[in-house]
Amino acid sequence: MLKHVLFLAAALLAPAITLAQSKTGNGKYADIRSLKLYYQLHGQAQPQAKNRPLLVLHGGFMTIEAMGPILPALAKNRQVIAVDLEGHGRTADLDRPLSLDQMAADVTALLKQLGIEKADILGFSMGGGVALRIAADQPQLVAKLVVISSHHKMDAYYPSIRAMWPGMTVQGFTGTPMEKAYLETAPDPKRWPVFVEKMKQLMLSSTDWPDAKVQSIKAPTLLIAGDADLFRPESMIELFRLLGGARPDGGMAGLPASQLAILPGATHFNILYRTDLLLPIIVPFLDS
Repeated sequence: MLKHVLFLAAALLAPAITLAQSKTGNGKYADIRSLKLYYQLHGQAQPQAKNRPLLVLHGGFMTIEAMGPILPALAKNRQVIAVDLEGHGRTADLDRPLSLDQMAADVTALLKQLGIEKADILGFSMGGGVALRIAADQPQLVAKLVVISSHHKMDAYYPSIRAMWPGMTVQGFTGTPMEKAYLETAPDPKRWPVFVEKMKQLMLSSTDWPDAKVQSIKAPTLLIAGDADLFRPESMIELFRLLGGARPDGGMAGLPASQLAILPGATHFNILYRTDLLLPIIVPFLDS
């Protein structure tokens, strides 16, 4: 089952890796304490009165390239800062466990280095978890939030998905584009087995994020998930409710600042390719 899921993800990720790699070349490193954090700038910076910068955060085992299907449209009218999170892509891991809280602190430090006082943030999967933490802990930095296929509770996952995690091995990734991308982009490709083990431990050690943390988020948030995602659809409704959504008849009481979209025919592995559904939702939300 795990092997099947990995190869399905691999087949779907391959075009994105090729697409974005052909359009990059604007990458830079930021010194964040001991971490050399890789990031790319797409699009042009806009006047402050117009569109804010958009920070884009990829999912686990991915790189900036995985966000390739949506980057060009997002960068059309705003500057996009896309990051390779610790251990991913061109950002080497340090001698410490991988942590979403640490990733959030690293990215926050990057925004401050770049002189960005307020930005919108879009995060997919693991990147969505990082985005939620930034919005809760650094509210002054975040104007709007887009969270795609992420969650705040471990029981959001289907039990059959979580049951696969203990059996994750480096051999299970052999021949996949995730392995290929790491070997081609990582500063030290020999650390691939170490990285896989670190990601496994991150997944196995993950715990629920407190409801109170979610409720503390003030930024208007767009939640997006597939109707055939890794998570139960109702988990996104629970998250939406904590963000002030799910009100009775918004036509009378007024619409909440946050929004929820469950995309038809979308899985965790193809949702970024559903640009026909994603972009008409995301772009107006950011522009409004």
